[in-house]
Amino acid sequence: METKERRVGTVSRGIRCPIIREGDDLAAIVTDSVLAAAESEGFELRDRDVIALTESIVARAQGNYASVQDIAADVKAKLGGGTVGVIFPILSRNRFAICLRGIAMGAKKIVLMLGYPSDEVGNELVSLDKIDAAGINPYSDVLTEAKYRELFGVNKHEFTGVDYVEYYGDLVRSCGAECEIIFANQAKAILDHADHIINCDIHTRARTKRILLAAGAKVVCGLDDIMNAPVNGSGCNEKYGLLGSNKSTEDKVKLFPRECKDLVLEIQDRILKATGKHVEVMVYGDGAFKDPKGKIWELADPVVSPAFTDGLIGTPNELKLKYLADNDYKDLSGEALKKAISDSIRAKQDNLVGNMASQGTTPRQLTDLIGSLCDLTSGSGDKGTPVVLVQGYFDNYTN
Repeated sequence: METKERRVGTVSRGIRCPIIREGDDLAAIVTDSVLAAAESEGFELRDRDVIALTESIVARAQGNYASVQDIAADVKAKLGGGTVGVIFPILSRNRFAICLRGIAMGAKKIVLMLGYPSDEVGNELVSLDKIDAAGINPYSDVLTEAKYRELFGVNKHEFTGVDYVEYYGDLVRSCGAECEIIFANQAKAILDHADHIINCDIHTRARTKRILLAAGAKVVCGLDDIMNAPVNGSGCNEKYGLLGSNKSTEDKVKLFPRECKDLVLEIQDRILKATGKHVEVMVYGDGAFKDPKGKIWELADPVVSPAFTDGLIGTPNELKLKYLADNDYKDLSGEALKKAISDSIRAKQDNLVGNMASQGTTPRQLTDLIGSLCDLTSGSGDKGTPVVLVQGYFDNYTN
């Protein structure tokens, strides 16, 4: 009997789940929700399907929270409670404002050093055009708040309408600390103002720490060094500290989930027992993509995926169909072309790096690619689908 040709490739489905609370059995809830969705929508799970769950429901089930008082206590213990330089924070009410409140409560004075013209993930303080017009070299020039205002005036964020210079300054002062704001892109510039530093950059944090310590800073903590152990019974993240945290309430943050490899393995095992299918499972946070209009790079988490099953290790290994069609098989058409391309895919090597027929394919980590797909599928608002089922991702033209 002739097998029917599959007409659909990758499918991404948001899966509705109940609201997750601390202490919930997340492995059971995710498994049951996926199986219920399959039954209600009339699809079957297959080997190598990917079940992905948002980091927020994992952290919530773990009860991984910290208060501003917890953050303040940790900052005071590690930085001494005097003048603290806080450098390269991202401009975000959700991601950084609550952290800054806790930091300010643990110090007498904050010298806040903002990178410009935009933060690490692309939130703009001032446009490059204005920088050019003012004759400023952002690589070398250090600006005071007064100089910034004189040159550039008020610059509200394109999407949120917030003047972050004013907002962060007022926030620090509302916590009882003095605040001085400067603008610089060289980490060492902070050392003219403070020698106890919290560097808040995410993906460049190791380099920043190295530069500051080599230049004579007395104490340097990254956000990953704050709340990396419990304070007064709080949550924590041993690996990432405050990195990857989100605002939960006005005085509490939800931290990035703690070690959760056992969770993804348990869900994989539960699905295998229920269906006989070997699925892959991952936890995901921010996707890794850039908005071309706002210039914002989505990835404010330290990683896209803090935990995943072993089948998601590595990068894609794909051939570019249009390259084969336009070059190797340009004289073929119809069934002959289809057969030639299918044969090429079946015969492809395990590692296509450097092969012209793979150029233009995406040599990124599978978890970064699938996590980005899932982040776009689940959205960041009220869709109510914190679990995503991706089917057919590992299919190709021959399946």
